[in-house]
Amino acid sequence: MSGPVVILGLGFTTQRLARRLLQRHTPVYAAVRGAERFADLAKMGVRFADFPENSVLVHSVPPLREPDQSSIRTRIVDLAPRRILYISSTGVYGAQTHVNERTPAAPDEEKGRLRLEEESWLSSRAQSVLILRSAAIYGPGRGVHVRLREGKLPRGTGGVVSRIHVDDLAAILEAGIDASIDGAWSVADDCPAASEEVVAWCANRMGLQIPNEAGPRFPVSGRSVDAKRIRELLGVELKYPSYESGIEASLASESADTDRELGRRFA
Repeated sequence: MSGPVVILGLGFTTQRLARRLLQRHTPVYAAVRGAERFADLAKMGVRFADFPENSVLVHSVPPLREPDQSSIRTRIVDLAPRRILYISSTGVYGAQTHVNERTPAAPDEEKGRLRLEEESWLSSRAQSVLILRSAAIYGPGRGVHVRLREGKLPRGTGGVVSRIHVDDLAAILEAGIDASIDGAWSVADDCPAASEEVVAWCANRMGLQIPNEAGPRFPVSGRSVDAKRIRELLGVELKYPSYESGIEASLASESADTDRELGRRFA
């Protein structure tokens, strides 16, 4: 066991990571704004104060404007973590269309440059740093299928895009906490695809019409990501290797959540 884990920011992915860690009896601490928003996780055992030093830190907060960014860095320095895992983005690869673990970062937009700057800063703050450059994260309540249900199209158009189901990313993070692997690695599923392809599949699966959306859409800097190597090193097998399997699971989870909510409402 790795000892206590401090999570910086409880978001879409790290809430799932926290639950996975609690299930294996790992002490979990979370540095968040408004801890009262996470009462369910508090009941499960997540602690929101008295953070231990020399622990494993999972950093999930994207770069922020000042003074918030400096405040986060001060918090990290105070924690003095022995190992850091950072959820970065494949956006650091810029316009490169085919990437793997050997592809150098070459950001061509401000978001990517800020991500790469944070990667560099974090690499100087602990002896052991694992950076996971994540493809587009989707799952229950988030993704192309949700936008289509709302009568909207994905914001971008054109180009192949890699994705990863939120539960698979959480599993990779969990394995990375106990591993000794360092460096920057891309993470994605095994089925990069254009958003138009995913929209067409979702519309057919969900029995919906593809909306004729007149709002602004912009070309995406799509890329096909080969992320097999880090999974091999960590011993992680994808539960959802394609968007089809991942969206099917997301739809099933959303349906189950709706049934539970209706059951509580009319009990």
